[in-house]
Amino acid sequence: MLNDFAVYIVEELMHISMATRLGGSIHFFIYDTLKIIFLLSFMIFTISYIRSYFPPEKVKELITKHNGISAHIFAAVLGVLSPFCSCSTVPIFIGFVESGIPLGVTFTFLITSPIVNEIALGFLFISFGAKIALIYTLAGVVIGIIAGLVIEKLNLVHLVEPYVFELHSKGAFIQQMNQKDRIDFAVSAVRDIVKRVWIFIIIGIGIGALIHGYAPEAFMVKYAGPNNPFAVFISVAVGIPLYSNAVGTIPIVEALINKGVGVGTALAFMMSVVALSLPELILLKQVIKPKLIGIFVGVAGTSILMVGYLFNIIL
Repeated sequence: MLNDFAVYIVEELMHISMATRLGGSIHFFIYDTLKIIFLLSFMIFTISYIRSYFPPEKVKELITKHNGISAHIFAAVLGVLSPFCSCSTVPIFIGFVESGIPLGVTFTFLITSPIVNEIALGFLFISFGAKIALIYTLAGVVIGIIAGLVIEKLNLVHLVEPYVFELHSKGAFIQQMNQKDRIDFAVSAVRDIVKRVWIFIIIGIGIGALIHGYAPEAFMVKYAGPNNPFAVFISVAVGIPLYSNAVGTIPIVEALINKGVGVGTALAFMMSVVALSLPELILLKQVIKPKLIGIFVGVAGTSILMVGYLFNIIL
């Protein structure tokens, strides 16, 4: 329905063909702005409502039953089971941090969830076979765990914005709420968070829309082909500013592989798009400081690069 509405605006109201780059960019901007704000609001409301039954202390207790690497494995598995795009994971990330769950564990979830989900795995299996689908899944889990462990070892809690921890103190007594209080609590959380980030969503998607319309597949084939030793690096650098979910990138990945781009290069591009999208980073800027965002991008990006080059060797 949102897609049809965006098409109607572009073709019927603006009289711009969807076949043009301009039409594609405007459609991307309208559709993704509506989709992300809707998803973000829905996720914040849903999570906040559920949290009214499960105070942060109980969530923390559940995850902190696992220690060390097992906690990261648990978070990675939880990420695989949650079919969220990169922007949809941010409200959950906020909930994890404000609940006192270790920062490294939250990043393990934040990375793994958008990279791996059951719908994307189904498409990967159909398009490329069980071997690539399995390797991709394992790679996504490993990337999330490694990145989370590195961030945990660096002890970067001081780079989380203070208001996130204030939210934790406000939520300590929500178990006493009645049904109306729970709904009011969830609606208030939606207003508070969306008010903080909506302008940054618009800016991020606007940039992504320009890149979406004016960065054709031919560019990737030319500069990320099998004869270029920097192909994986280029594919990751191009992928980070873009925004899509895993399912949305699979047709592009398939087209790139069919045109001669290495499997590892194409999958690294897919991982960078879904795990390090620009809108996600802009949203994260509201809850963590730029230095931590830089470390997050550096650690996750390096892990994706290593996996991409490894895929090109073994596949």
